[in-house]
This record gives sequence, C-alpha cells and structure tokens, in this order.
Amino acid sequence: MTPIPFESSPTPSLGVEWEFALTDKVTGDLSNSAAALFGAVADHCPDHAGKIHKELLRNTVELVTGICRTTGEAIDDLSGTLGVVRKLTEDLGVDLYGAGTHPFAEWSTQLLTEGHRYAELIERTQWWGRQMLIWGVHVHVGIGHRDRVLPVIDALLNYYPHLLALSSSSPMWSGQDTSYASNRAMMFQQLPTAGLPFQFHTWAQFEKFVTDQKTTGIIDHLNEIRWDIRPSPHLGTIEVRVCDGMTNVAELSAVVALIHCLVVDLDRRLQAGETLPTMAPWLVQENKWRAARYGLDAIVILDRECSERLVTDDLADLLERLQPIARELDCVTELSRVADIIANGASYQRQRAVHARTGDMRSVVASVVAEL
Repeated sequence: MTPIPFESSPTPSLGVEWEFALTDKVTGDLSNSAAALFGAVADHCPDHAGKIHKELLRNTVELVTGICRTTGEAIDDLSGTLGVVRKLTEDLGVDLYGAGTHPFAEWSTQLLTEGHRYAELIERTQWWGRQMLIWGVHVHVGIGHRDRVLPVIDALLNYYPHLLALSSSSPMWSGQDTSYASNRAMMFQQLPTAGLPFQFHTWAQFEKFVTDQKTTGIIDHLNEIRWDIRPSPHLGTIEVRVCDGMTNVAELSAVVALIHCLVVDLDRRLQAGETLPTMAPWLVQENKWRAARYGLDAIVILDRECSERLVTDDLADLLERLQPIARELDCVTELSRVADIIANGASYQRQRAVHARTGDMRSVVASVVAEL
C-alpha cells in the first residue's frame, strides 16, 4: 500500500475554481473557441495565464484563484481574472456562460481539448464521456491534519442537498426541460470515478482504496478520483465539487461563504472532541437525488433517525448557527446572500421562468450571459 502524504494547511485557507462555457454571441450555441482564447491570453495577458485553465472540451474555460484567506479575497481574485477574460472573449465574438448545463447544445459538435489525459478519458468512457457538457464550481478549504479530513467530509455530506439546491442551474438538456433542478449532478455521476465519495473512517482505508484503484488500472493519478467531495492531499484541502456552475458573482460568493463556514465549523467541532453527525450512504444518496430533482423545494433527510425538513427551512436555521464562524472568517455579508437566493429563486428557477415567458431556449442562454 502506497502512503498518500497530506500537505497540511496551517490555516483554513480558501481556493475557488469557476468553470464557464463559451457561447457564440450570435447563435447562443456552444463555441469551440477555447484554444483561441488561450492564445489571446498568452499574447496579451501572460501574467494571468496561471489562473485560466483548460478543461476536457474546447468549449470550456476555468478561472481559478490563488490561496485566499476569505471569501471576499477569493471573489476579488476571480473578478479580476474575469474582467481580463471578458475583454478577450469580446474580441473573439463569444460570451462566458456560467450555468451547470447548456439548454440546447448537442454533444456531437463539441471538440476535445488536445492532450493524452483527455483522449484517454474519452476512449475509456465513450458515450457517457462525450455527453459531459457540464460546468461546476469547486471550493477548496484548508485542513490542518489528514486525520480530520475524512471525518469532516463524511459529516459535510449531510449538507450536500443544501449546497446543490442553492446552486442548481442545469434544468435543461438537449432542447428539453428535464424536470430536474440539476441535471448536471445526474450526468456527472455516470463517469466511473465520479459521484458521491465512499465514507471511509481512516486515512489508511483511503490509501488502500487508492492503491486498489491504481493496481486495477481504474486510475493512474489521484486527481482522476472525481468525487463530489474529495481530499486534495497535495494542496492540504477538502475540495467541495457539489455545486453547479454559478451564474453571477453574488450567488457564487454566497455559496463559497457557506462552504467555508461549514468546513471550518465541522473541523472545529471535531478538534473539540465531538463525534460529528453522519448519515448512512443510502440516505446521503437519496438526499443528492432529491436536491437534484427538486432544488429549493426538496424535502431533505436530516439525520440517522430519518427526520425530514424542507431544505430552505433548514438553511434558515443553519445560517443563524453559522453566524459566529462567519464573523471570524469575515464573510457575514457574503453568507447573508444565501437568504437572497432563497427569496429570489435559484438559477434553475430563473431559467425556467425565461423559457416559460419566451418559449425560446436562446433567450435562456442570453439571460444567463446577462446575469454575469
């Protein structure tokens, strides 16, 4: 069994990765123009190249922060990069589109980014891999010791439906309303190493799992484990990958603040000697489905006793409980925006309202682009 070192973070640092699709300004369809964008970055903004990443398909770009202390710092970092990228996309005739799926694009017209890793993924996963027209937000939070990582992840799964419901932005697929708030969550779990994490109790169990994965050829590298929440040992973080793509900066800041507060709260409670509350895998799985299907209208399972509650009611109490942590992490304002999402509706609801009013999925694309 190969040991997996964990580069512990001395503070609960924060990092955010925000994926965008590129859409044509005229047609609203996906645009395979990422290579041209990266060329423009190299020519005109080389200082930002490290914060603008390639992804599986040439219709996608990912913006990443450096290591940040607060949500506000992370959002400022992303906003600076976003401003640079938007100037370049304007010249290329494309827009940045920040939702979990595109409402009418077809997978068959999308081009793969050059690279052995991407080609190998498609060779292995075939039809399902080619369907991955999906975009999300990933949030890293620093953890001080590897032995706290897996217990915190296990407890954080209790809040999976809360995070997914707030961020759900992928109701439409291939020209149809799926009746799901997050079709992205359902699509992504079809890949062989994606979906909910296994609920390990010790780091040694995780190491044995990774060894088995490598021995049997399921993965070659640790980052090919694409769980919705996973350890990132080389960064010393827990990486939360639950969320759909976010359509605007205010809602992104709300979800980032909530994740930061949740992870720090659970980590503090664990260090204080508390046994963190967890749920059986089948309950966690049901909660994921309920949030993906019903979004902010989901009735979620809260505990091992199978107590249930409307997710928005539970979020209201959660926001109150996390206030002391939010003050300490300097994100009270950002965390308060969670209530704004609940009051004003999540992206999936706004997209449906546009389609109901116009009957036009290109208008849905335009509305998402305009929000940014």
